[in-house]
Amino acid sequence: MNDAVLLDAVLAHLRALVAFDTRNPPRAIGTGGIFDYLRAHLAGFEVQVADHGAGAVSLLAVRGRPRVLFNVHLDTVPDSSRWSASPFELRVTDERAIGLGACDIKGAAAGLLATAGASDGDMALLFTSDEEGADPRCVSTFLRDHPLSPRAGAGAEGGWGRRFEDVIVAEPTGCKAVPAHRGIQSVRVCFEGRAGHASAEQQPSDSALHQAVRWCVAALDFAAARSADSFDGLRGMRFNLGRVEGGIKPNMIAPQAEVRFGMRPLPSVDMDGLLHSLRGLTATQPAAFEETFRGPPLPAVAAEAVPRLRDARALAERLGIVVGGAVDFWTEAALFSRAGCTALVYGPGDIAQAHTADEWVALDQLAAYAENLRRIVQGGLA
Repeated sequence: MNDAVLLDAVLAHLRALVAFDTRNPPRAIGTGGIFDYLRAHLAGFEVQVADHGAGAVSLLAVRGRPRVLFNVHLDTVPDSSRWSASPFELRVTDERAIGLGACDIKGAAAGLLATAGASDGDMALLFTSDEEGADPRCVSTFLRDHPLSPRAGAGAEGGWGRRFEDVIVAEPTGCKAVPAHRGIQSVRVCFEGRAGHASAEQQPSDSALHQAVRWCVAALDFAAARSADSFDGLRGMRFNLGRVEGGIKPNMIAPQAEVRFGMRPLPSVDMDGLLHSLRGLTATQPAAFEETFRGPPLPAVAAEAVPRLRDARALAERLGIVVGGAVDFWTEAALFSRAGCTALVYGPGDIAQAHTADEWVALDQLAAYAENLRRIVQGGLA
């Protein structure tokens, strides 16, 4: 199969994948539909489909005895009224393929399917349906049921007993291997005061809103003081106050207040230590300080960030993939890294086109991605 035929195969698969409604939310996804399509185009693979409930479905396909697991999610963000045509009908121009999820990240899924059909080398694929919304289940359940270990390859058995050594997660990276990205933490902070008339002299702890404002100013200063911190080209700590609310009316002392904030620390930062520092920023301690979501960085273990970064770069070099810089956005590669594997992020397209109206991926990106995958799989590197 020459390069032009391979790209045609990618576009044929992409047209079919885009036509399936896999928006998340509402995540109305079952084991049929798009997963029936995958099964039909994975001849020669052992295939296992798992329903994790609430529209979270995964498909693991294995051929031979691969060392590398390729992972890609099939769910998309919802479309908007600003689309110029149906988001479920792929439009192909001289330079672009346009459709919901074409960039993030059904283009990569199509490339993996085309590669599976154009090669006979060892290959392992994990398709999931729950990356774009709340309550993700697929990857965490897969890691629970299929323990991964960088040291298990030589003695592990084929099929479902196989413990993959390395994982490549597809996200839009411009066809460059991304070995590192930030973590992500979302936190809820509550403050309690004493309701009363605002004409009286107040103590610092009387108003919950005053406490919240003082804490917010201290938190912004805390984040700004870390602007020079760096890791693999990433600089500083991303910090955002997303919501502040509380109080009753101007002439009443606020008895309660709540702050919601998010941050994206560097891979070299201890996430637990970061929370401890933020909680103690002001003399009056918050009544509650609750982390509502955590996604580890890539690499996932702060104390091992530098050697794991070297391992990821070495993997990219072994596979012949150009290494790119670290990125600010989060991916599920961090979950595989936390499980002990060497993990990379690698896929076609630009993150700037993800989640946009008339989302698109460049045809030359799709072609380069599929050609590289075929070289890796057919050359026995996977």
